[in-house]
Amino acid sequence: MKKKFKSNNEPNIPIEEIDKVIHEPARMKIMVHLYFVESMDAIFLLRQTGLTWGNLATHTKKLEAAGYIKVKKEFIRRKPHTMFRLTKKGRDAFEEYRMNMKKIIDEILE
Repeated sequence: MKKKFKSNNEPNIPIEEIDKVIHEPARMKIMVHLYFVESMDAIFLLRQTGLTWGNLATHTKKLEAAGYIKVKKEFIRRKPHTMFRLTKKGRDAFEEYRMNMKKIIDEILE
């Protein structure tokens, strides 16, 4: 049976309260990929997300500024190597974001 959209009911969680740092599509891609691993290097994350180097740098800086990811830069055989991982705050924020989005969608479709 197909569910219908609610007519006059607003979801319990207003869409305005959704975490806008995570909600941006490029940052959401980064968060999703980091959610399932302990850490990921920049080249692998770049390939997984399909972002450009500039986009990856811009969006990881915003996630790092929010405290959602930790960036570790080092040199391996004189070549720069960058690793990313979710922080506890980032993991918690992503789980909350995911739950809130699910609630909003489920309530709209009831």
